[in-house]
Amino acid sequence: MENQHHCEIRKYTPLDLGKISTYSITERQNLSNIQLFAKPTEPTDGIKAFFESLPEILASANLRKVIDAIVLARQNKRPVVMSFGAHVIKCGLSPLIIDLMKRNIITALAMNGAAAIHDYEISLIGATSEDVAESLRDGSFGMTKETPEAFQIASLRGATEGIGLGRAMGEKIIADNKAYTDLSLLAWSAKLDIPSTVHVAFGTDTIYMHPNISGKDMGESSHIDFRILASIVSDLEGGVWLNVGSAVIMPEVFLKALTIARNVGNKVENFVTANMDMIQHYRPLTNVLKRPTRTGYAITGHHEIMFPLLRMGILSKLGSENE
Repeated sequence: MENQHHCEIRKYTPLDLGKISTYSITERQNLSNIQLFAKPTEPTDGIKAFFESLPEILASANLRKVIDAIVLARQNKRPVVMSFGAHVIKCGLSPLIIDLMKRNIITALAMNGAAAIHDYEISLIGATSEDVAESLRDGSFGMTKETPEAFQIASLRGATEGIGLGRAMGEKIIADNKAYTDLSLLAWSAKLDIPSTVHVAFGTDTIYMHPNISGKDMGESSHIDFRILASIVSDLEGGVWLNVGSAVIMPEVFLKALTIARNVGNKVENFVTANMDMIQHYRPLTNVLKRPTRTGYAITGHHEIMFPLLRMGILSKLGSENE
């Protein structure tokens, strides 16, 4: 049976471009101009000159805006909260974060369970991050005894004394007084009396494979930390929230803490957020940069390069403000 619904074949001829309208380029609004271009500097000019020489375009402009926001928050004595995942520790950035804490630039830390594990292992032996592919073959992956033992002791104390997991871990690291205590973010948080919260997700970390770990203690101590974080976020007006290297857990935790803060009547509207990661994922872009605030910046790049740049930019800006 023949198809009775034939489509009419359309024929096209070249469009006459003589009918288009034009205007002078001098009337056009441009997104790039030479005033925004990079400026060549010499190594001898110093770090301040280097940052001032960066082009005020796209990612470079965003980096400078995040730096400016952190400097302004510090000057106004507002919170600068750094939330992060484990890769930040493994990249060797702890000394830089500790330095910013000592300078009262970073005022609170929030991390996932893996970050806390790596922080503890650094304090214990000065090393972390096992070869997973190799140890997975014989079932020895994650089976070291010291880490789950420490977390169980701390989680029990954090739950029973109401201080939370982060503070309990920090104080345990200090009390154990191992060779590398001074490289622990958790320890320095306790020393400086800076909030440091740990947000666990059961089954995601190696410690949950061990029989001595109490889900009750871990859950209760981490829930206390979540409530502490909700209190921190309640005070975020005029501050900065940095999400560094956490694609799922910390962006989700932040969104819930912000909801609580607003639900109980706190004004948390005018603040700056930034997501620093090697890839810009859905949840950080949505839950950190778009939904909570109108002022959010994506900084894309390797942590071991971008975070030292951020720190040096902050110190450079603070130094120039004090001149």
